[in-house]
Amino acid sequence: MSTTKVNTHINYDKKRLSTQTLMRLYTNMLKPRMIEEKMLILLRQGKISKWFSGIGQEAISVGVTMALDPKEYILPMHRNLGVFTTRDIPLHRLFCQWQGKASGFTKGRDRSFHFGTQEFNIVGMISHLGPQLGVADGIALANLLKKNNQVTAVFTGEGGTSEGDFHEALNVASVWKLPVIFCVENNGYGLSTPTSEQYNCKHIADRGKGYGIESFILDGNNIIEVYEKVSKLAESIRKRPRPILIEFKTFRMRGHEEASGTKYVPKPLMNEWALKDPVNNFRGYLMDLGILNEKEETKIREGILDEINSNLKKAYDEEEITPNLTTELNDVYQSFTYQDVKPNNKTKEIRFVDAVSEGLKQSMERHNDLVIMGQDIADYGGVFKITDGFVEAFGAERVRNTPICESAIVEAGMGLSIAGIKSVVEMQFADFVTSGFNPVVNYLAKVHYRWNQNADVVIRMPCGAGVGAGPFHSQTNEAWFTKTPGLKVVYPAFPVDAKGLLATAINDPNPVLYFEHKALYRSLRQEVPTDYYTIPFGKASLLREGNDVTVVSYGAAVHWALETLDKHSNINADVIDLRSLQPLDTDAILSSVKKTGKAIILQEDSMFGSIASDISALLMEECFQFLDAPVKRIASLDTPIPFIGQLENQYLPKKRFEIELLSLLDY
Repeated sequence: MSTTKVNTHINYDKKRLSTQTLMRLYTNMLKPRMIEEKMLILLRQGKISKWFSGIGQEAISVGVTMALDPKEYILPMHRNLGVFTTRDIPLHRLFCQWQGKASGFTKGRDRSFHFGTQEFNIVGMISHLGPQLGVADGIALANLLKKNNQVTAVFTGEGGTSEGDFHEALNVASVWKLPVIFCVENNGYGLSTPTSEQYNCKHIADRGKGYGIESFILDGNNIIEVYEKVSKLAESIRKRPRPILIEFKTFRMRGHEEASGTKYVPKPLMNEWALKDPVNNFRGYLMDLGILNEKEETKIREGILDEINSNLKKAYDEEEITPNLTTELNDVYQSFTYQDVKPNNKTKEIRFVDAVSEGLKQSMERHNDLVIMGQDIADYGGVFKITDGFVEAFGAERVRNTPICESAIVEAGMGLSIAGIKSVVEMQFADFVTSGFNPVVNYLAKVHYRWNQNADVVIRMPCGAGVGAGPFHSQTNEAWFTKTPGLKVVYPAFPVDAKGLLATAINDPNPVLYFEHKALYRSLRQEVPTDYYTIPFGKASLLREGNDVTVVSYGAAVHWALETLDKHSNINADVIDLRSLQPLDTDAILSSVKKTGKAIILQEDSMFGSIASDISALLMEECFQFLDAPVKRIASLDTPIPFIGQLENQYLPKKRFEIELLSLLDY
């Protein structure tokens, strides 16, 4: 933060604002200020666990919220209490949220402002800050598709603008002309790091030029300037959809959170900004105009204080949450009633890649607002041509080319879900999900458990080795996601399953990672029903039956197992194709191993921390007394995936599987 002298004067111009509006602006600022003052007392008393203060920044929260219609979404940060109070959320629910009570918004599972509420069209942050910007893009995209002339406002701080999500979200919003207002509260410090160490441009608003976005700098302590300007911009965006970047110059009068203090702030700077207090200055302005007097001020304060105290009592009187194991486990996913759609009798022999394409196309026809997003998927048809012809069939609004920004596009899918629209996101290669890993595992996976909001997003993951593509285009990284509660993971091995499981993935309102092995795309053909059908998750396929051994596998490795068994016709094996990894058909695995007494698990992924390891542990716990030999795990080498054929063949476990299978049978 610059230590140059602060202009402590606030130049108010009420213009044509009515007395009623001026008083609402003041009352709406005073209310969060008084709540905060009370919360700081409760924090010291140990009655709440943490507090992020917005004292000194109330004009921004209140001004922006009052400028928007109640039905328009706002995505606030942890210093935007004024957003919640201006939207008239019952105070006892806020107090219960901060005390971890059931009447809060997260059932005690998350704290402070890490929540959303569809009832009040507010979508709260996660601690990683940046993802909410892309989520706002998704909500704004939904507004465009619905043609409802609504605007979305999203908040971040000057520190958050250093994250890649900020740049990705602005770029996507600009390219797609999304009706979203990016509100940057520049309060001088990201925790203790001053702006001079956060960015090297004069104003954050200057960054708008690089993205072709209009940008403005407003005095964040001037409630009239904030309300008037944002109102005009919002109305303009409703008529001509486009993104706008606003930098609000303000200051944080308390620590990042109360435990951090403010010792790093030069005292003269703190004193100068104290003179720009938005509440005190506006109170004086209204009194000078004769709109407010001491008697009315006292009455307003007493009314707010009564509301605070009565709602605090209501929150205190509510019983503590009693842990319920069933509730905790059931709330990880949104409930989903699977609808079994049987295929017709008409089939056609098609490739694996065609089955994926056909399943996606028929789902687009069935869900007429389903949106698919990804790099090069529109006119080009995707690098694997799965969406070839989709633009002509469904239009460019629903088949959307994206910039190279995996994080922002996953977040946009989340935003679409908040607005009630399904989406499919294509990772050009499963390897590239690392660039969007944070919103997958921290937003999509946790959002239903946190505040009962589903993430109706399917992420398509072209994966796998065997095609000479090397370390960055060949990974099969499913174990990253089976480890994360809240995600579903599907991995078909046959065209019939690929089509039916994709339909189910799109029907399911939860986030699904859908893996498609590239080596199977054009090498594998099968008779596939021509019309739409579904296949349930968590139901493995028993491909062969025998009493000698149980072979458990999925994806391309299923075919390696079948080829090996074809070479050894004397081996009678149960061959289980898992098909979905989360949920996992443990019953099928356990019942088979209890019958055969021997188990070998074959996967393409490397060994440590993998699906095979988990299944092996499961069998040792549940089937120990039935086992006639140790459970075998066969996996690829613990190296990155090499490019050249002879090294790739050595890396993959196909040959090792045959050796270990024969050894197991001889045990």
